Amino acid sequence: MWLAGFFYGHWPWSIQTLTRAREALRLARLEARIVNVPLGHPGDSLGARDGDFPLTPPANWRLGSSRDGRPYAGTSLHAPATEENAKALRRLRRAGFSQFFLDDDFRLARGPGEIGGCFCAEHRARFLRRAGLPDSRWPELLDDLRSRRFTPLLRQWVEFVCDDLTGSFRAQQKAAGGKLGIMVMYLGAEKAGIRLADYWDVPFRVGELMFDDRAFSPVKGKTDELFSVLFHRRFAAPESAWSETTAYPADRLSAGHLAAKLVMSTVADVRHTMFMSGVTPFPKTHWATLGAEIQRQAGFHRRLAGHRLHGPFKHYWGEASRYTGDDRPFSLFLAVGVPFEVTDRPAREGWTFLSDADATAATEGKLLSGGTRLVSRSTAGAATGVLEPCEETLAALFALKHRIRPTLGKVPFVENDEPALLAWYPSARAALLWNLRSEPTTFLVRCGAQSREVRLTGLESALLPNLHL
Repeated sequence: MWLAGFFYGHWPWSIQTLTRAREALRLARLEARIVNVPLGHPGDSLGARDGDFPLTPPANWRLGSSRDGRPYAGTSLHAPATEENAKALRRLRRAGFSQFFLDDDFRLARGPGEIGGCFCAEHRARFLRRAGLPDSRWPELLDDLRSRRFTPLLRQWVEFVCDDLTGSFRAQQKAAGGKLGIMVMYLGAEKAGIRLADYWDVPFRVGELMFDDRAFSPVKGKTDELFSVLFHRRFAAPESAWSETTAYPADRLSAGHLAAKLVMSTVADVRHTMFMSGVTPFPKTHWATLGAEIQRQAGFHRRLAGHRLHGPFKHYWGEASRYTGDDRPFSLFLAVGVPFEVTDRPAREGWTFLSDADATAATEGKLLSGGTRLVSRSTAGAATGVLEPCEETLAALFALKHRIRPTLGKVPFVENDEPALLAWYPSARAALLWNLRSEPTTFLVRCGAQSREVRLTGLESALLPNLHL
C-alpha cells in the first residue's frame, strides 16, 4: 500500500499519521511504501475531496516561466525544491520507510508533447553560460522550440534541462538510500527533461494516459496507451518495470477498463502493477472484477515473461519524437491482428510505423531505413521513395494487412477485419490475442495452413498455445 508522503513542499499527513497507518497495514499483512509528489502538477491531479488540500507549492518555492513569460506552478525546478525533497526523504527513512516513488510530476514539461524547461532569467543565463553562447542566440532557440526544429541548439537546450532533472533525482536517490523509483508520464522522454537512459537501473513506472472511460474506450485510446508502455519498456528492465494502471477521477474508469490495462502489462512484460487514483480510492466494487483478472493475467504472464515479441510490424519511437515530437504516435497498427515487435532503431525488414516527427527526420535524411519499409501518415508530408503513406485508420491498415498477407508465410495473424491485438512470442510457442472492442467477437487466427476460431467477450484476452514457425 503506497502512502502519500511529501507533496511539493507540504506534508498533507504527518509522519506520526504515516507511521500509524504503516502499523495498521502491517497488522493486515500489507507493506507500507511511500509516494512523494516532488514538484507539483499543473492543476489538481490528485482528486482530493478535501477542499483544503494544497494544490501548489509554498510561497518560498519559485514559479516556473513559460516561453512567453507567463508564470506557472509545478513541473519546474528551482531551489529549494531538490533540497526540501531530499530532506523529506531522509526524514521518512529515519521513520523506518525504505521504498519510495516520485510521482510523474517529476518532469520539466507541463504535459505530453511539450518541449519543456523553465524560461526564467535564471535558467536562460545559466543555459547560455554553460553552452558558451551569446545572448543573441536566445531568440533563435525560442524560434526552434516554437517550430519544433531539431537543431543542434535545441538539442543543447533539451540536454541542459535533462541534466537539471537527473541531478535532482540523484540527490533524492542518495537521500532515499538508493530505493527510489520514478513515475514517467505518457510518452515521457527527453523533451520533458527525462533522459530515459539515466533511469535504467531504478524502479520505473511506465507512462500511461487514458484514465477515464471516454479516453480509454476508443481502439486508438488503447493502442496509444500500449504504444507508450512498449516504448518505455525499452528503457526499463522487466524486473524494474511497474504499470501505471490509473483511474482518474477515481470513479471515471470502469472496472472492466481498469482490468483491461493489465493486459498491457502482460504484453509488455511489466512485472509489477500499481493501481492509482489520486488520493481518493476507486470504488471497492472494482475489486471483484480486478481480483479475477489479476489472477488470469498472472497466469498468462508466467507463461510469457522473458520472451520477446516478434512480428513484421515494427513499433519505433525515434530521437526526433523524443526531443521534438507532439506525442501523437502512429499506433493503430497494433489493432489489426498482425504481430509486432519493438525496435530501438529502424529494422532490417518488415514495416515500421513513424510519427510525424520521425517521418520528417526520414524525409530530411536524418533517419535511414535498415531495410524496413517506413510507413507514415500522409499528413506527415511523405517523400516519394522514402516513406510509404498510409492513413491511420482501421480501414487503411486492414487493407495493408491484406496486401502483405502473401508475405506472412507461417507468421500468425488475425484473418478477419476486427480490431484485435495479436502479440506473438515464438520462443514461448504462444501468442496473446486481445479483443479491443467491448462487444463479443469471434476471431479467425491463421498460422500457415492452419487456422483456429477464438470467441472472446468484450475486452477479453486469451493465450493461444502452439503458435510457432
